[in-house]
Amino acid sequence: MRTPGHDIEMACGWLINESDVFEPGDIATVKEFPGRADEAESVAKELEEIDTVLVTLAPGVQGPRPKSFMTTSACGVCSSDLLAAFAGPKASLASPDWIMDAHLCGAMMDEMRQHQKMFDKTGSLHAAAIFTQSGEFLHAREDVGRHNAVDKVVGKAYLDGIFPLTNHVLVVSGRISYEIVHKALTASVAAIVAVSGPTTLAVDLAREHDLVLIGFTREGGFNIYSGAEKVAI
Repeated sequence: MRTPGHDIEMACGWLINESDVFEPGDIATVKEFPGRADEAESVAKELEEIDTVLVTLAPGVQGPRPKSFMTTSACGVCSSDLLAAFAGPKASLASPDWIMDAHLCGAMMDEMRQHQKMFDKTGSLHAAAIFTQSGEFLHAREDVGRHNAVDKVVGKAYLDGIFPLTNHVLVVSGRISYEIVHKALTASVAAIVAVSGPTTLAVDLAREHDLVLIGFTREGGFNIYSGAEKVAI
């Protein structure tokens, strides 16, 4: 389930997490066009308009791999085997002297909130945003699924040529699931700042790869779950 819009970005972001796509030339072509899906097996047996994104990978780039486990939009309850299965980020998350100013957490959250236009209308969409180490806002996206919102901002960064996201901060609404941490690590993000708290598996994965993990970001406070030595309070 997704919220329509920014579909090319979402496709690219999803491929970064699910395949070998990482370098600028790994995606040979990507285009979006309206198509028609034959829903003959559905009860209505009608034709339904859909949007299609066609991605062609460069020769030698491994596409999406079959999963040996079931994922959901929440992915909050997953096997601990996932920790061992993850090969780790392909690039450094941060420079050796990278430090995050804790006072920026609330400001970044407030800035992302200014870009949640659909949330203002519905109260039902999640958001994700990318910031620089100094707190400069780059872009934000909304989606009914927080994982889709993350795919969209990661995909936009890839398409804009600011990838990998070393030294950058991912800000998200809602809780921090294992899947969100996994997506951040595959994009080489240095830190995650969230409105709510993380799952245990999310904390374990973040700590294993030295990812800064900050949750329950509210006015005047937050919790640090991983990477406290990289946060200047």
